[in-house]
Amino acid sequence: MERRNFLAATSAALAAGPLLQLVNAAAASAVPAVVRPADVEQIRTAATTLRSWDNLYGGGGGVRDTAIAQLRWAANLLNSRCPAPLRAELFTAVSRLATVVGAAAFDAFAHDDAHRLFTFATSCAEEVDNWPIRAISYNLRSRQATWRGDPDSGLTLAELGLARADRLSPAERSMLHNARARALAKMGRTQQTLAAIGDSDDSFKSLVPTDEGPWMAYYDDAQHHGDTGHALFDLALAGHPPQQAILRLQTAVDSHGDGFARSRTFSRTKLASLRMAVGDPEQALAEGRRALAEVSRLRSLRANHDLGELGRVAHRHRTIPDVHDLREQITSTVTV
Repeated sequence: MERRNFLAATSAALAAGPLLQLVNAAAASAVPAVVRPADVEQIRTAATTLRSWDNLYGGGGGVRDTAIAQLRWAANLLNSRCPAPLRAELFTAVSRLATVVGAAAFDAFAHDDAHRLFTFATSCAEEVDNWPIRAISYNLRSRQATWRGDPDSGLTLAELGLARADRLSPAERSMLHNARARALAKMGRTQQTLAAIGDSDDSFKSLVPTDEGPWMAYYDDAQHHGDTGHALFDLALAGHPPQQAILRLQTAVDSHGDGFARSRTFSRTKLASLRMAVGDPEQALAEGRRALAEVSRLRSLRANHDLGELGRVAHRHRTIPDVHDLREQITSTVTV
């Protein structure tokens, strides 16, 4: 099957499949016969808006339902007639939106949906040779594989994303080195993890925000330290000195703005778990209480999962009354 026919078939399957039946078909907007610049701009705006909602509220609830409706409309545009000058922009915009919807599905533990959407995003980006957007899709595919307990595939996907790294920006390279580091850390490869973090740090040092594409606007000092801190967190739990992990996670917590509430919560929860694990329950309690309050405002099953991990790590200090209370509150929160 030719690639454009594959994409058309895939977009039709996305529109008709169980994933997008979550939204009433009768509510879907009619797809125009001919793609216009305003249609592409609508997809870009939707991707940017939905990503900000996802970061602020988590991927569950209304965020995901709204994202699914928008993606169905956008995916069906691939079957409309598109003027040649708009074709690359259309496929790029649909790829970006697919990664946003996939990320929301990932956060809601709809893993099969997320996998399909990330793969679709890769195909759209590759159709028009957009290497940066392709890199974003591979980054998410890598992170999902690693998160689901398959770091070997996570490493492979991250390295595929780094193919032709000369065509990627410093932020894009740093992002993918972080994905490598997180996969390597889960595999227990300490020195290779540290080397990948070093590669990420080197790329980050050369980052010039004004030279980055709008899709990388999220990748700032807070994001960089949070991502690398997560990789170091896994090493620290395995016995590596925890100081760098604590420092990076604390930097992320202190630097994330309110617009990235979920990312801040991820880093804060990991920081609390690490402090609890290394024998600093008083500091861990302070961060754990804040993390608990933040998670209760999100609809994110990944955030709930991390909070549950904190509860399990805190078990070793269960004789401390405040820790016991925190664990009970965590249990109540993650089972709601």
